[in-house]
Amino acid sequence: MPAQKLRNTTKEKLHEIIFEADTPAGKAFDVALLVAIVASVLVVILESVKEYQEQYGDFLYILEWIFTIFFTIEYILRLYSVYKPLKYSTSFFGIIDLLAILPTYLSLFISGTQTLLVIRILRLLRVFRIFKLGHFLIEGDVILRSLKASRAKITVFLFFILLMVTIIGSVMYIVEGGQENSGFTSIPRSIYWAIVTLTTVGYGDITPTTEIGQLLSALVMILGYAVLAVPTGIVSAEMIKTAKKTTTQACRYCGKDGHDDDAMHCKYCGQKLHPG
Repeated sequence: MPAQKLRNTTKEKLHEIIFEADTPAGKAFDVALLVAIVASVLVVILESVKEYQEQYGDFLYILEWIFTIFFTIEYILRLYSVYKPLKYSTSFFGIIDLLAILPTYLSLFISGTQTLLVIRILRLLRVFRIFKLGHFLIEGDVILRSLKASRAKITVFLFFILLMVTIIGSVMYIVEGGQENSGFTSIPRSIYWAIVTLTTVGYGDITPTTEIGQLLSALVMILGYAVLAVPTGIVSAEMIKTAKKTTTQACRYCGKDGHDDDAMHCKYCGQKLHPG
């Protein structure tokens, strides 16, 4: 029994240091982690520069493995310190943490995969929680919940856009398809033009040459500004509804954070947030 209690105490202490930013030890660990992440990404970037690769290739390679071993140990400790490792490993940050170390090991079998290590930069998202940037954390949580609440409306909107560009592209193919060097050589290519024009990107690689085609093109460009405003309005309306105050408390069972500041239980798995 004492041994079990000791193990639990060790696990709780590790969880507090690794997952929480409320204690000096936890904040020191997280700051060191952020420095290591930035340094490791910088090593990957420098390694892609031919001049640095030729002069410092061996040194950069050694640094890459040092960072990978460090992040591997950290990932194992994260799995150990939570009560349900599988839930953490399949969470957003759990997947990112795993992807941050896999490329180096894969490079032993597949050359060049270590470049994918730049995905480690996504781990810097923890900076908002670590440095108590509360307003950023709150707004980030609001945006995520708003996007989730808006997914049905946005799906319908995207389906409507898909129908629209298909029709516009088909009409433009009829109008411009017979013109020499017009670029509208098929309906799929015309649909590509409609998407580029409707989103106001306008690469200019395909342009209409007839007066009717140019008139249709102008209408699509104007329509593009109205279309871009729709998803913004949908998400903004949901943001007003879902705004709530959140905290940096991370669940010991599933590893997720962003709970309401007065929450006693995890809103994802239902477990108690505070032991005891």
